[in-house]
Amino acid sequence: MEITSHIVDTPPRDAATVLMLREGEAGMEVLLLKRHSASKDLGGAFVFPGGKRDDADGTPEALASLHQDLAVLHAQLGEPDISHAHAGSLFKAALREAQEECGLQLDSSDIRPWSRWITPRMPSMMSKRFDTRFFLARAPASQTAIQDNHETTEILWTTPRNALLRYWEGGIVLAPPQIISLSHLCIFNSVAQTLSDAATRRPPLIQPESFDQEGIRIICYPGDPDHPVAEKVLPGPSRLHFRNKRFEPEGGLAELLHGKL
Repeated sequence: MEITSHIVDTPPRDAATVLMLREGEAGMEVLLLKRHSASKDLGGAFVFPGGKRDDADGTPEALASLHQDLAVLHAQLGEPDISHAHAGSLFKAALREAQEECGLQLDSSDIRPWSRWITPRMPSMMSKRFDTRFFLARAPASQTAIQDNHETTEILWTTPRNALLRYWEGGIVLAPPQIISLSHLCIFNSVAQTLSDAATRRPPLIQPESFDQEGIRIICYPGDPDHPVAEKVLPGPSRLHFRNKRFEPEGGLAELLHGKL
């Protein structure tokens, strides 16, 4: 994992990501896809299915295929400053990316807005900035997730806890949004509980701040003393340090797992 220090001043591009969930023998599992090692950004890292919003996602035909009132979807997204059509296009992007990247076909009623992440001006691991809406979905029991063997080369169904354990042991590579999101998922016991929680709140906005301190890259989140937003919006660590060739919180693995080692 290499860290960059370049500044990106271009506006963040809209994107959508889906956290695909299912019940497994050891508890709730989430789907991770391994990025192709030749990928310019996050090559070899495990990510959630997702990608940038395309112009085609906002056409009348694309929006009509959602089969839901755009005002309802807009209200779920919790972003009053954008139009109904813009909100609908983000749902469409999430559905399209899920089908393209892991072969799962979903409807807009199957996904629930979860969080919103905006890449900082110093991305650390990326060459571009994105305004990414994270959605939750229960994976259809009648369908099988597969990698596309183009952008992704491997699939991994795992509990959020085991994903973080494997990351800590060096078995997989994760980027900060995945680390924090997996830590968030660790507080839930089932798919139903996770989806229910998402339905009762507005998706939190996470705008990470990255900076160097004593030669160490730090990324902090709302609620951290060095973040401009004082209120904490997610459980788990409020900052990650780049140490041992990976991002980790000050409290180590225990902080990611909420003290449940």
